[in-house]
Amino acid sequence: MGERDVDLMSGDTKYMISGDSISKGVIYDEERNKYIILEDNYVSLLQQKLKGAVRNTARFGNTLMKGFSNLKRDVDKDKPNVVLIEYGGNDCDFNWNEIADNPDAEHSPKTDFNTFEKMLTEAIEYLKKQQITPILMNLPPLNADKYFKWVSRSNPDAEKNILRWLGSVTKIYWWQERYNSTILKVSEMTKTKYIDVRGAFLEHPDFTKFLCSDGIHPNQEGHRIISEKVLEFVKSNYQYLLLDSTNNLALE
Repeated sequence: MGERDVDLMSGDTKYMISGDSISKGVIYDEERNKYIILEDNYVSLLQQKLKGAVRNTARFGNTLMKGFSNLKRDVDKDKPNVVLIEYGGNDCDFNWNEIADNPDAEHSPKTDFNTFEKMLTEAIEYLKKQQITPILMNLPPLNADKYFKWVSRSNPDAEKNILRWLGSVTKIYWWQERYNSTILKVSEMTKTKYIDVRGAFLEHPDFTKFLCSDGIHPNQEGHRIISEKVLEFVKSNYQYLLLDSTNNLALE
């Protein structure tokens, strides 16, 4: 048993969350018509159930490239035992205003597909070299119709141009699914465990009710689903890290 494994068995385990707005706990408040941070987001729900301290370094708008550079600094400072990596939602996104203005031009995602795979692999290798346990999280599914309306701001001209570039609205779901598949591919290649959040949403026939009106951010119930899935993962793999590892894990 290595030194970090001993740390995991103790009550002093340090967890770090590296991710984007989903892990930050950002939701869209329908009444106030703006993004806010949900107090009972999945990370804060987890903190109530885990031994040790959780540091959430996730940031709104984070791509993997931004997050990886910050991760190195944060890891050096905090020296966590476990890092949960949650990226892809911003990486696969496009500048929709530019597409709406010029649908015939070439447009690239914020993080190129191959770059995403390469950087995710590098992040995992970096953590493992530091004797830190990396855990991946895949992407919640999106609601393509609502997201299309959101990025086109329900403007008929923008909708027409974006649709002309896309070909079909379902392509939005397909494109995000490609990045999700990359997370699973990297998990397999690097022998890194991953938490199947996407599967937890898709267990529900109408998973879209767990998303905000923007079609992409999980709402309060969506965060509950994520936290329950993460707890199920911890129970299966690291039960000794739970504050109450004998009683039921359902969130009150």
